[in-house]
Amino acid sequence: MFTRVANFCRKVLSREESMAQDAVAQSHMSVIPREQHNISRKDISENALKVLYRLNKAGYEAYLVGGGVRDLLLGKKPKDFDVTTNATPEQVRKLFRNCRLVGRRFRLAHVMFGPEIIEVATFRGHHDGSPSDRTTSQRGQNGMLLRDNIFGSIEEDAQRRDFTINSLYYSVADFTVRDYVGGMKDLREGVIRLIGDPETRYREDPVRMLRAVRFAAKLNMRISEETAEPIPRLATLINDVPPARLFEESLKLLQAGYGFDTYKLLREYSLFQPLFPTIVRYFTEKGDSPMERIINQVFKNTDTRIHNDMRVNPAFLFAAMFWYPLLEMAQKIAQESGLAYYDAFALAANDVLDEACRTLAIPKRITTLVRDIWQLQLRMSRRQGKRAWKLMEHPKFRAAYDLLALRAEVENNAELQKLAKWWGEFQVSAPPEQKDMLTGLDEDPAPRRRHRRPRKRAPRREGSA
Repeated sequence: MFTRVANFCRKVLSREESMAQDAVAQSHMSVIPREQHNISRKDISENALKVLYRLNKAGYEAYLVGGGVRDLLLGKKPKDFDVTTNATPEQVRKLFRNCRLVGRRFRLAHVMFGPEIIEVATFRGHHDGSPSDRTTSQRGQNGMLLRDNIFGSIEEDAQRRDFTINSLYYSVADFTVRDYVGGMKDLREGVIRLIGDPETRYREDPVRMLRAVRFAAKLNMRISEETAEPIPRLATLINDVPPARLFEESLKLLQAGYGFDTYKLLREYSLFQPLFPTIVRYFTEKGDSPMERIINQVFKNTDTRIHNDMRVNPAFLFAAMFWYPLLEMAQKIAQESGLAYYDAFALAANDVLDEACRTLAIPKRITTLVRDIWQLQLRMSRRQGKRAWKLMEHPKFRAAYDLLALRAEVENNAELQKLAKWWGEFQVSAPPEQKDMLTGLDEDPAPRRRHRRPRKRAPRREGSA
């Protein structure tokens, strides 16, 4: 009886708190008319507009929300467009034949138009602790939201979003922007501010700490004091995030064209360690080791390539980042086991990648390329005969050469610089010139003798002499 009464009281109090939050949101809500913002339908994906119009025509509320609205207001071209609505995922699916429902943690509708996917989310609601709440949401012991399918109003949805600048709603019904949490002010002032109590929100989803850093670097904004303060204390919560999700987040962090600035912020807020524990062990006090210099340079080079619309491969990024931990481990294995260096190198590569994959679920297709780039480093100095030409035929030769050149740059090693210069010239030379370059090399070392196994003698027959 007492438990029943306690649950009833908790439910009433939670409902009152929810109503109070909604009232606060409503009181702070501002509507920005068309003449006071720069969003135009011509800058919005036609497919996103189709989704918005069809939802409205069916009698549902529907808004463009999140990064798409934020980027449009900043005069940037959005990468994708997300829609939020009061229609449930099942109701959205009934409206669109090209729709599929995805996600367990967050139930979403994906409306597919060829390669473009318009993500449609139902307004999120508050948790009130009721039995129905517990069937649609689930938390871990550390406060992380494992499942969250509680639906609510647009006011509740605004409070449930992560940052104020991502909680702006654009309506195609009247072309206004709705702001419930002061996002427009923070956008003008260049502030990344978490909605709600930062520690609670980070515990709900630790990836929000990574997102705060990513947005600060990408948008050249500062993280507000109350949003930044708990991050170093709670950084270890990143270890609770599934490795597959962390891999996807790491690509967003490091391969979005702002990798170097993101890297500096990750280190500042103690977030680099849970992502790359192997690398952090080799950081030095002065920050000028070859490993630290190559990481700085590879991020700068990657950013430059992205801004010049050139392709980047995460395999090269990981190969460069983990190269010096690999070398140190290979030397250690060779000394302790007495194995030949090539064998010790292969074992070290396995160990380094295994440890990296425990934190980030790096797909096998990428780790295979990383191994190729590493193994080619050992072969680059062996150029005699036809080896140089055969090496250039390898699919990852160019990536291996880029790593060699990067190593030569950061190590300031004369022999390495000479080797990198030779390969740079060899690639662009005509075949006759290439032949001359190979002729000038030292003679091929004498081949190793192959020791034949002694032949087994045939068994003697009985009675033979």
